[in-house]
Amino acid sequence: MVNKYPQALTIAGSDSDGSAGMQADLHTFFARKVYGMSVITACVAGNSYGIHDSVNMPEHFINQEFKDLDDDFEIKASKTGMLSDTKLINIVVDNYNKYNFGPLIVDPVIVTKHGAMLLETDAFETLKEKLVPLATVITPNFYEAEKLANMKINDDQDIEKAAQILRKMGAKNVIIKGKHVSGKTKEVKDYVLLESGEDFWITGPYYNTTHKNGTGDSLSAAITAEIAKGKSVKEAIIVADEFVDAAIKNGIEVGHKFGPINHWAAEKIK
Repeated sequence: MVNKYPQALTIAGSDSDGSAGMQADLHTFFARKVYGMSVITACVAGNSYGIHDSVNMPEHFINQEFKDLDDDFEIKASKTGMLSDTKLINIVVDNYNKYNFGPLIVDPVIVTKHGAMLLETDAFETLKEKLVPLATVITPNFYEAEKLANMKINDDQDIEKAAQILRKMGAKNVIIKGKHVSGKTKEVKDYVLLESGEDFWITGPYYNTTHKNGTGDSLSAAITAEIAKGKSVKEAIIVADEFVDAAIKNGIEVGHKFGPINHWAAEKIK
């Protein structure tokens, strides 16, 4: 008998060292027991020391990836990763609207966890106007939430306000990942606002480690995987948060500087 596993899709760039981007998404899909597929939008050359080159895929190639997947597979949920410019965002939005690839989880790769801007102004505006409204779940970090909501976040009440703004922009469900400062933060708090209006905080310990590459990718991919398996958005977020916590806590030594999280560590989480 052939096991029919749920199928999930990552629409993202390839990270050659395997720690982030499409590779982190596929590691997560595998660990969460869904069959992962990919639409590669770009390729990045890098290692644990940094990124050294990148190239975007041609439009015709991305379009063909979408078409070929639609012609053959039953994708139950999808996610986006970093889409580096306006053209890429428009291509992805057009194709996602064309094909039925299930609920979309948007990881809005705009600002690093240290506050550095990754997108040019025009690409950011395109993401905000065209991609965010497609999101079943949006998963910004603290700085991305500030940028998207166009406000300074000073306390928990501001985080809750920012989430409401993202809901008004069209995202159905929101999880804002808490701010943390290496060496100072003891506890991490993520805020969740659901389409129903229910909201809650998820808290956990902060692990002071250099092996955290792909954390955001893996969280959004785990949410995607759980939704593909039929879980509710709330259940998917809770499981994904537990998955990432275990993957950071039980580190893996790969690379000489900034390394990946350990996707094997959380395979048994229900």
